[in-house]
Amino acid sequence: MLYLWLKAAHLIFVIFWMAGLFMMPRFFVYHQEAAAGSPEAALWVEREAKLKKIILNPSLIVVWLLGLVLAVQIGAFAQGWFHAKLLFVLLLSGYHGWMIGYAKKLARGERKMTGKKLRLINEVPGIAAAIIVILVIVKPF
Repeated sequence: MLYLWLKAAHLIFVIFWMAGLFMMPRFFVYHQEAAAGSPEAALWVEREAKLKKIILNPSLIVVWLLGLVLAVQIGAFAQGWFHAKLLFVLLLSGYHGWMIGYAKKLARGERKMTGKKLRLINEVPGIAAAIIVILVIVKPF
């Protein structure tokens, strides 16, 4: 029974994390559309910091902790599908780290990317999530 509760909690925090991963690039687009140094740009810095502090970082930590506990419980480290899943979770974690870094650049007034690129980058978590779900449900190898 404990396994099912851990699995449910893991999935709940994956949903929270994914929501944050989808929201942050959209925040970046709106932030970049605001005039540099304007009160609106300052509001976006604040919103990005809150999203990071309240949703993104805590969810990432809980997802990893619960995911590793679940993996140990089912012996997933010996299964090929899990290695592929772990690779994509590592890539998503790197994407998360990149977003945190880019938020800091925007807060300093550095605007290195266009809104179009940020909109394209917003597709990364959706593609990764689809692949991860297929790996976990179908277990193709």
